[in-house]
Amino acid sequence: MNFDELSKEQQIMVTMRKVLSSIIREITPKPGEIYPLSEQTVEDIRMCLALIAIREKELTEAKGITNLDRPHFVDEPQATQTVPLHQIPRQKKDQ
Repeated sequence: MNFDELSKEQQIMVTMRKVLSSIIREITPKPGEIYPLSEQTVEDIRMCLALIAIREKELTEAKGITNLDRPHFVDEPQATQTVPLHQIPRQKKDQ
């Protein structure tokens, strides 16, 4: 779905999630360095992201859209297998 097609509230939720995620990525220290935020601030950010995710889900479900997509690892075995069309035998029509 295009960003412009979202409701104003959905656009706000998406933008807030992206901004919070960008801030976290930018301030995350390299291994061995001290983290600049307090534990309480980190917990507050987690709560904000959780609330955003919950509200985004509610808004999506209110539109009748169910999101069954789940993240997966690249090396995770797939439940489906892709078969090239040229490997599928053709059925001959009876004359």
